[in-house]
Amino acid sequence: MALFDAAIIGGGIVGLATAWQLTRLKPDWKVVVIEKESTLAFHQTGRNSGVIHSGIYYRPGSLRARNCREGKLLLEQFCMEHQIAWKRTGKVIVATQESQMPQLQTIYDRGQQNGVDCQIIDRSRLLELEPHCAGIRAIHVPESGIVDYPGVCQKLAELLRASGAEIFLNACVESMEQRTDSVRVNTSTGIVEARQVINCAGLHSDRVARQSGLPMKELIVPFRGEYFELKPAAEYLCRTLIYPVPDPRFPFLGVHFTRMVHGGVECGPNAVFAMAREGYDWGTMNARDLWESLTYPGFWRLAAKNWKTGLGEVWRSLSKAAFVKALQQLVPEIRSEHLEAAPAGVRAQALGLDGKLVDDFVILRHERVVNVCNAPSPAATASLNIGKHVAELVRG
Repeated sequence: MALFDAAIIGGGIVGLATAWQLTRLKPDWKVVVIEKESTLAFHQTGRNSGVIHSGIYYRPGSLRARNCREGKLLLEQFCMEHQIAWKRTGKVIVATQESQMPQLQTIYDRGQQNGVDCQIIDRSRLLELEPHCAGIRAIHVPESGIVDYPGVCQKLAELLRASGAEIFLNACVESMEQRTDSVRVNTSTGIVEARQVINCAGLHSDRVARQSGLPMKELIVPFRGEYFELKPAAEYLCRTLIYPVPDPRFPFLGVHFTRMVHGGVECGPNAVFAMAREGYDWGTMNARDLWESLTYPGFWRLAAKNWKTGLGEVWRSLSKAAFVKALQQLVPEIRSEHLEAAPAGVRAQALGLDGKLVDDFVILRHERVVNVCNAPSPAATASLNIGKHVAELVRG
C-alpha cells in the first residue's frame, strides 16, 4: 500500500483547488483526491448557478470576505490562463420599497469596507442596466460575473493528473484512524494511507470531521434550493444578475435572476428543508440524514425563529404561482408560462446549537487532519484562495 503525503477527501471545487495548490507548493509530494461519486463536481459545484461573487455581503474582516475578494481575482486569472468560459456581467441588488433602504445602505457600506467596486444608483440608471426590473434604488456591482465552475474543476483535474497526483472515484470514506505518523482512511474501495488528510467533503464534512476525532458540535442541515429557467423567448427580461435586498431576519438571499455563462437565465432559489443531504427533490429521503436533523436542537431553534418564512419557502416550492409572484417583485413582466423547471441544489451549511447558521468559513485542524467544516457560498468563488490557505496549513 502506497503512502501519500496528502489525501484530500472531496472532489468538488474546494477539494480540487486545495489539491492543486498543494501540488504547486510541494511538487515533490504524492497527492491523492478521494471522491465518493463516479464523477467530480457531482453535488454543490455541479449544481452551482455559476456566479462569481464580489464579496459585498460579507462581514468585513471575515474569512468569507477576505477569501472571496482574493479568490475572485485568482479565479478570473485561472480562467483567462486556461481559456475557461467566464464573463464580467455586473449585478444589481434592488430595493423595491422604502423599508429596504436601510438594509441596502448596510450592504453598500460593507461593500465599501471590503473594497468592492459598487455604487448606489437611482431608478433611471437601474432601467438603463435592466429595463424590465422593478425597483426604486439599487446597488450596481460592475465587477460581479459568471463562470463555468464544472469547467474549472475539469481543468483542475487535468492539471492534477499532469502533475502526478491521483484521483480515486467511487471511494466513499467509511472511517479514519489517526496514527503516530500517518492517517489511515478506510474507503469503500480500499485503504488510503497519508501523512496528512484534508477534509473537503462538503455536504458530509461534519461527519468526516468527527471521523477524524474532531469534537464538532455543529451539524450540516441540508436546505434545498429549487430553480426555474426562463424559456428562450423570455430571456430578454434579464440582461445580467438581478438580486433582491436580502431580508436580514432570514439567512438566505432570496430568489434572484442569473444569466448563465453558456446561455439561459436561471431564476431562484428558494430555500426549503431537505429530507436528505443529497435530497434534490421532495421524493428523496434518507432516514439517517432526516433523523440527525430532527433530533438536533439547533434545527428546532432555527425553525422556531423562522417558521413563518420557512412555510413561505415551502409554499413557493409546492406552488409555481407563488414562486412566480416572488420573481415578479423584481421583474413584474414574468409569467408562469415563461418558466420551466431546472435542476435543484442542496447547500452544505453548518448550523449551530443556538439555531444560527454558522456565518463564516470554518477550517479546523485535528492532529493530522485539516477539516474544512463550513464552506457555503461564496466558497466556489473563493475556492482557489481557500485551497491556497489550506495547502499552506498542511505544508506548515
